[in-house]
Parts: sequence; C-alpha cells; structure tokens
Amino acid sequence: MRMAVVGGGAWGTALAAHCSRAGLPVRLWAREPQVVQAVNDERRNPVFLPEAELPPGLRATCRLEEAVADAEAVIVVVPSEFCRAVYAQLGSLAPAGAILVSATKGLEIDTLRRMSEVAAAEARGHPVAALSGPSFALEVARELPTAVVVASADHAVAEAVQRPLSTRSFRVYSSVDLVGVELAGALKNVIAIAAGIVDGLGYGHNTVAALITRGLAEITRLATAEGARPDTLAGLAGLGDLVLTCTGALSRNRTVGARLGRGQSLKEASAGLHPEGVRTTLAGCALAGRRGIEMPIAQQMKAVLYEGKPARAAVDELMLRSLKRE
Repeated sequence: MRMAVVGGGAWGTALAAHCSRAGLPVRLWAREPQVVQAVNDERRNPVFLPEAELPPGLRATCRLEEAVADAEAVIVVVPSEFCRAVYAQLGSLAPAGAILVSATKGLEIDTLRRMSEVAAAEARGHPVAALSGPSFALEVARELPTAVVVASADHAVAEAVQRPLSTRSFRVYSSVDLVGVELAGALKNVIAIAAGIVDGLGYGHNTVAALITRGLAEITRLATAEGARPDTLAGLAGLGDLVLTCTGALSRNRTVGARLGRGQSLKEASAGLHPEGVRTTLAGCALAGRRGIEMPIAQQMKAVLYEGKPARAAVDELMLRSLKRE
C-alpha cells in the first residue's frame, strides 16, 4: 500500500518511519523546511523527534500535493485545530478512493466533532478511519513493541489499513467502533493533565490509581452516550491509552499537568509541548454538557486551565465530593 503521512511532528514522523521499515512506499509532509531537509539529508527530525534515527528510505516534502500523489492511504497527524483546513485540501489533492486515516487525538472546539467527522465533511467520498492506542512516538520510532487500534465504520476499510501497517513490533487491531476509539483517544488527554497535576503536587500512587479509574468511568459515560461500545473503552484505545498517558514520562499532557502542579502558569507549562488535552478539555466539557453527562475531573481541569483555579484546590474538591456508590 502506498502511504502518505501528513504532519511532521513526533507522532507523524514515527508513523512515517514505521511505514518505511514495514516496506511501504511512504512520503512525509512537514510544514517546516528545516524538518524536511533534515529528514532527507540527515535521517533525523531535529525539531520534534531528535532522539530517533530514521530509515534511509523515508522521504519528506513541504508540498502536500507531492506527498499524497498516488497514495492509497493518507495518515493525518496534525493538531486538531488545523485538521479542517488540511482535510479540505486533501478533498481535492488525495487520489480518488484513498483512505484518510486520522491519527489526531482531539476534538474540534467550535463544532465538538471528532476528526473523522471533520474528514468526512471536508473530503467527501473518501473512506475514513482512525488510528489510536497506547503509543509514544519515540518508542514506535525505535521499534519497541506496540499495539494500537485502527477503526472505521466499514470493517473492510479498517482491515485494509490494518494489514499493511502490522509488523512484529507494531500490532494493529481492527474495530468498527469509530466513535469509541476517537473519543477515548481524545478524552484521555484531559485525565492525563489531572494525573500530572497529582504528580506535581507530590501526591502518591494511590491518588493516581483512583484518578485513572474514575477518569475511565467519566470517559466511558460520555463515549457510550455518543454511541460507543463499552468494551472499546476497556481495550487498547481506552484503558490502554489512558494508563500510558497518565503514567508515562513521555506524555506531553501529563508533563503539562505536572508543571501546573508545581506552580507554573498554563503558558509556562505548555511551552514547547502543544498538548491536545488543553483544547480537548473545553470541547469535552461542552460535549458532556450537551449530553447531560457528569464529568467532575474534566470540569475541575477546565477550572484550573481556564478559570484560574489553584491545582491543589481542584484535587481537594474532587476528594471532598459527596459520597456515592461506585
């Protein structure tokens, strides 16, 4: 399968490197000329993934039309705020029938739409899928064993992406629960910020374990209200990604939370990281409000991120909520 990866950040670079090592013809599109030059000449991405050596067969370009020419599948890995504009271009540039695979874990703030919904609206006629799961970019780039999920409402589309991407070090499961896979991937970032705050405040493993468990309950309530399957939330795209992002030192969202817990401002905490969870907090709370779903952790994160609430006060308030049955 001829592949294109749109987005030269850490995750896009890692996925492009994986495709190349899997023997797939692949082009990487990056906005930054210095990234393109370094990938082509030095086999590195010094801006977003400096620790990883890239395979010699991987080529990058700044021209989107060149990247997607003849591609049978296009993996889109750009921040959620830029996805609509990118998919609008792909609607005319991607070859007819090319599968558009979202690897962006976020929601559109204005519309509260998932990225696959944005893709379907802007690039009509193209099959759509989403790739998610517990996967740090650096570990994928270094070929450490990883398992992910590719989902599409059409199982044949999911399987068409699953087969060529699967290798000994990168196991891909297929799913038809596009809603569950995408919402789990987006909302876990909100909980990861909270987990980072807990770490930054110096609280212990007990607190983190409780946060992950109750965070999963929140995500499951909202996702199933949107039509997701409960078993998806207990799988790789749900619990798996949540545990990784809340506990792994490579998590950007967890890092932002830890900095907040140590007293930094949001601007200081986010510097150089561009965490999706900050934007997703607004969208997730709005989506929960529309559905009448209670999400106390997400609401406290919204108060910390956008309303100036002290991080310690937010965690204390979660612990002092009225007693309930589990």
